[in-house]
Amino acid sequence: MVAKVSSLMKSKLFSFLKYIFLLAVAFGLLAIAFRGASVSKILNQMLRANMFWVLISLILSIVALVSRAYRWNLLIESTGYLPPLKKTFYALMTGYFANLAFPRLGEITRCGSLSKAEAIPFTSLLGTVIVERVVDVISLFACLLLTTIIEYKRLQNFLHDNIVQPIADKCRQLVGSPVFIVASIIMLVLLIFGIIYYLKRSRQMGNQSKFVQLWNDLVNGLRSIGKLKRPWTFTFHSVFIWVLYFFGVYTCFFSLPSTAHLGLSASLFLLVAGGLGMSAPVQGGIGAYHLLVSQGLMLYGLSQQDGLAFATLLHTLQLVLTVVLGSVSLLLMFSKNRKMSSATLK
Repeated sequence: MVAKVSSLMKSKLFSFLKYIFLLAVAFGLLAIAFRGASVSKILNQMLRANMFWVLISLILSIVALVSRAYRWNLLIESTGYLPPLKKTFYALMTGYFANLAFPRLGEITRCGSLSKAEAIPFTSLLGTVIVERVVDVISLFACLLLTTIIEYKRLQNFLHDNIVQPIADKCRQLVGSPVFIVASIIMLVLLIFGIIYYLKRSRQMGNQSKFVQLWNDLVNGLRSIGKLKRPWTFTFHSVFIWVLYFFGVYTCFFSLPSTAHLGLSASLFLLVAGGLGMSAPVQGGIGAYHLLVSQGLMLYGLSQQDGLAFATLLHTLQLVLTVVLGSVSLLLMFSKNRKMSSATLK
């Protein structure tokens, strides 16, 4: 009992320290993005934004979220279950809400909430989410490829100055560090021992092994892409989601005088930059999104302040949307699960 309590406390402490570390990284990136800029002027620009175009961008984002929930339902359907779309949407938004606290926790949270609400195996849902993430990475790569063709020179300069060069500089510093070399060796040894341990344990326990069961359920979830009952509908929504993201950025251009002149190619460029920023392992892409999008806009001739005003406006819009829809979805899921539990007890 004491060992379990001790293990639980260590786990909570690790989670807390991880949260603080990632939050510190996020605000560190935010500080770098806003270095030398006037926050008061940026806020003033945002307050004077044309709310009509902000609302249009907001509506497009909501439609994209509904489309994403529907696409997830198509994957779940291939595993033999078909939850109501509204519950899938609630679970999706609950997951996005959780991501604001811990990056990547959202995938676990949305699978857990939907599994509890609809009695669907958690690992099967996790497998469908992995498929979703793979499709999203392919979609982002396709946008990156298209951007490379259309805006080759700008993208080359952007990636070199904001990603390749900083990473290369850090890698050169790390490679020469004795601490990094020792840590890498230790991590490699631990990984090898971990794999050997789980494989050995799986052979000993056979079908009763939780690891084997988890692996089988995950594989079944991943196979859902090959069992799609409506593959063309899935393909349509996979494209439709990114088209909506694209026009969400484009329509928001018209909300600020400094970005109103930008065209479709700039929207595609920022879609990629923003996608990379939101993929960063920090809460809600905070800092990384502001830095990459504002730097991207500077390649189109905008000042740092104008770039940050647009990046902050668009990110705040998505943040508010996630908080509002996520908190409401969490309450609805909780209340419905509570009612179901009460009904079962009766």
